Amino acid sequence: MKEIQKQFRYLGGEVVLQDILDIPVKPAERQLSRIETNIAEEAGLDVLKMISAFTNVNHHSTLVFSTASFFNINKIDKRSTESVVNLKRINDIRRINKFFEVINENTSNNTLFIGCAETLELRNQRLLNKFPRVLNRLYIFGDYIFKRVFPKLPFTKQLYFALTGGRNRVISRAETLGRLYSCGFEVIHEEVHGYLYYFVARKINSPVYDKNPSYGPLFGMKRSGKKGKNIKVYKFRTMYPFSEYLQQYIYDKNQLDVCGKFKDDFRVTGFGKFLRKFWLDELPMLFNLLKGDLKLVGVRPLSKQYQSLYPEDLLAMRHRFRPGLVPPYYADMPKNFDEIVESERRYLQKYEKCGWCADVDYFFRAFINIVFRNARSK
Repeated sequence: MKEIQKQFRYLGGEVVLQDILDIPVKPAERQLSRIETNIAEEAGLDVLKMISAFTNVNHHSTLVFSTASFFNINKIDKRSTESVVNLKRINDIRRINKFFEVINENTSNNTLFIGCAETLELRNQRLLNKFPRVLNRLYIFGDYIFKRVFPKLPFTKQLYFALTGGRNRVISRAETLGRLYSCGFEVIHEEVHGYLYYFVARKINSPVYDKNPSYGPLFGMKRSGKKGKNIKVYKFRTMYPFSEYLQQYIYDKNQLDVCGKFKDDFRVTGFGKFLRKFWLDELPMLFNLLKGDLKLVGVRPLSKQYQSLYPEDLLAMRHRFRPGLVPPYYADMPKNFDEIVESERRYLQKYEKCGWCADVDYFFRAFINIVFRNARSK
């Protein structure tokens, strides 16, 4: 009997378990070099094959590490390095962003960075298979609280790092990608081998050096308000940390749904979907209402990425007025993005003519659709 092995891969943002036959591999045509042998022994032949598809590990321009310390990365010669490979999981790196930033600072544009992580999704699959039923769910819950929540909270963070040294943290795929993009990298390839997620990224610009990244339940989003002024809109967190840096990545990978939002957005957490369904995530926006950044009815404040999708004339019209909590979408119920654009145009034209009477009309129409026609946020 041929042995059946288990392998995971991503399909549409989901982790899929596959059965593959353990078929004997033909002998290699040439003997592996010392560095290739080291990579194969640590990460496996499949990972070596993936890495070799993007860079020649035997060439002097490729540096291969297995380190959690950015001090080792400081040895990179910017002038002669074209690829950096690190086989150590980023879960074991104490200061992940600092590690990525040092790689960025010590390399030139278009330099490849290949690394790996045990993502939250793959970790859960591993633990489900490791422990018996019921016990595995309890273990996953405790593992998530201690290795995911504790490192994010100010009053438990120091305790966690004192006990673990920052190793074996739980990190989602969305956070992994978001950290890379915030540190100036563009992800060009993703693969899963065993329970590890591998990424191939390319340096495209400098890091943003976010000194105060948001991890907590309350999240401030940078949006465009009246006269194009930048405002911070507050919501309860529904996405994994660093997800805000993935707008372009998600736009390139996913299409917009009928609500004008991204389809199958893997950045949204399970609890976040519940909050969005009942608008609980938007309760902190009442502070923006009291502050005067928003009014009750109006077009939603947009991120820079979404603004790039809008016609210039509509953007100019949008910036003449304050955005609002209840958008025209819930009154008109458009079926695609183009209809959303026209819905907003009609609202703004009406508001320009009669002001508050337009808001009253749109508010009650939206109220009827939400309460009696089950219109919901996503």
